[in-house]
Amino acid sequence: MKPSDGYIMYIVNPKSGASSGKFACWRFQRYLTAKGFQTRVRLTRSLPHACKLATDAAVDAACMLVVTAGGDGTLREVTHGLEGSSKPLLVVPGGTENLLANELGFDRRVETLIRAFEGGVIRPLDLGTANGKCFASIVGCGFDGAVVDLVSARRTGHINYFDYVYPLWRTFWNHRFEVMRVQVDGAEVFHGPGLVFVGNISRYAIGLQILHYADFGDGLLDVCIYKCAGRTHLAKHSVLTVLKHHANRSDVIYRQGKHVTVSSPVTGIKTEIDGDPGPALPIHISVVPRAVRCLVPPGARPAGIRSRIFRSLR
Repeated sequence: MKPSDGYIMYIVNPKSGASSGKFACWRFQRYLTAKGFQTRVRLTRSLPHACKLATDAAVDAACMLVVTAGGDGTLREVTHGLEGSSKPLLVVPGGTENLLANELGFDRRVETLIRAFEGGVIRPLDLGTANGKCFASIVGCGFDGAVVDLVSARRTGHINYFDYVYPLWRTFWNHRFEVMRVQVDGAEVFHGPGLVFVGNISRYAIGLQILHYADFGDGLLDVCIYKCAGRTHLAKHSVLTVLKHHANRSDVIYRQGKHVTVSSPVTGIKTEIDGDPGPALPIHISVVPRAVRCLVPPGARPAGIRSRIFRSLR
């Protein structure tokens, strides 16, 4: 990329992120300015506003690149705004989890951003839709949805890993594992009590590799279903997931497909979409292949559990 190619749109959520993420955000802008690139900074007022800013940049011929700094919600809306555009996206992690940013190989170091910018490696990113709502990372149904709903209800500002401790503990003891029915590309693959994850990335909260075989640009959704009717079984699943020994077990169903439906005879089963509360079941999920072009660090890989926890404490 050359300065003569156009300006760089900088979409920043001012309310999102750890201090290290914000520091990298503005250091990278100074790097771009020193290299002669023109940046236009736009601060988001809401998630829909982030989507609109990205949409405007996508149709502006003078814009050469979109840089977004924020958490998973901001990134989800920016990718939605860029859907179908040839405009590349560069991600500056700024939230608590940064699920997609981590999957793309980013951390909170400005050196990683510079390496991605100068390396010029572009990879296609699939998106998903869940009951018409765009998502970039993962949808969780049942236990996971109940935890996120409780975190959201208790939220008063920025959240960190410690904000999940009480919701996880309370949900672990109180959750009822209701019957769910899962269809992948029209075929029923599961009917019973359990936990269901559908997504586009391999690693979830704190780096857990739940969707073990996921590739964010393969045009497919990965589905991981944990057969589970109680706390003991849930604890067992948790340990095996940490050890990365869950995906091929007989009490776990793993599938890939383009269309997934999760339903239940029980009303009110909660879901989460990219870490935010989603609609109650039923939920209909589809993939949007190669929807966004992302600049990524050459040779980068997602960080594991230890690296993610260490980053969160910095």
